[in-house]
Amino acid sequence: MLATLGLDATSEAVYRTMLAHPQEGVATLADRLATPEGDIRRSLDLLSELALVRPSYERQGQLRAVSPEVGMELLMARQQAELAAQQLRIEASRAAATQLIAEFADLTPASSSPGVEQLLGLDAIRDRIAGLAHEARTDLMTFAPGGGHRAESLEASKPNDQALLGRGVRMRSLFLDSVRNSQTTVAYAAWLGELGGEVRTAPELPTRLMIFDRSTAVIPVSSEDSAAGAVVLTGQGTLMALCALFDNVWGAARPLGTAETVRDEGGLSPQETTVIRLLAQGLTDEAIAKRLAVSSRTARRLATDLMDRLSARSRFEFGVRAVQRGWLPHMAD
Repeated sequence: MLATLGLDATSEAVYRTMLAHPQEGVATLADRLATPEGDIRRSLDLLSELALVRPSYERQGQLRAVSPEVGMELLMARQQAELAAQQLRIEASRAAATQLIAEFADLTPASSSPGVEQLLGLDAIRDRIAGLAHEARTDLMTFAPGGGHRAESLEASKPNDQALLGRGVRMRSLFLDSVRNSQTTVAYAAWLGELGGEVRTAPELPTRLMIFDRSTAVIPVSSEDSAAGAVVLTGQGTLMALCALFDNVWGAARPLGTAETVRDEGGLSPQETTVIRLLAQGLTDEAIAKRLAVSSRTARRLATDLMDRLSARSRFEFGVRAVQRGWLPHMAD
């Protein structure tokens, strides 16, 4: 009966029996249900994980079933959390489309892939970018993931930045929120802003990306090693999708010069909202740290603080309560 809510037949029988006979222990439950004690204990582990049983306040070492009203609400909230996590994974896959395009291009000869040009090595990548920057006339949109950028790298980019802005090219650059702690990157953003460039930050960026005049995009083949190779994309459909992706992230980002953190109706910062979404996707602290370009310790602190705010003892319980609080989206019935 409760299989659709995640309970197998044995666990459902144990739960029902504990509701009817709250005083009984493992051995008595096993006798009553004619089930081996090992199976009873496994069912109790599952029921405990689902928060359908809790330690007794009166009998130390015994478990007590929570009321059906509370239990069924928890099971339905669990399903909602799983559905929300699936929805978030689908949304994340859209952002990963650019990486898939790059991998496909890497496996396919350039001559058989119209609109795809392959670049191998850092020299080839930088030369091609320099040529595209020289030809740009209207727009340059950039995703720049990673932490704070090195001072020498930022200084090296300034001549090209000045030339582009001097020609009236609109420059929009998106960095991660973590660069707000980098004095060199903040100083560069201030310098760029004085010349008319625009810099914003977001909690997370899908890939490294440069789009010239909304008609040519450059993305790395590997997110792990952006210097190894890249592809230049000019297909109309691909560019429409990439421009839409950039515009969407840009619209939700905030100017780097903005000091105050904007919080939503639930009191969450953009970075906290991103951490919640990544936790729902099952990412570890280390993986979250890499996505946000922060230390593992910082990622762990962010996750722990969020769990404490909901008084959650496990990440599963956190997911359930996050759905109940409205921190994760509900799926339509």
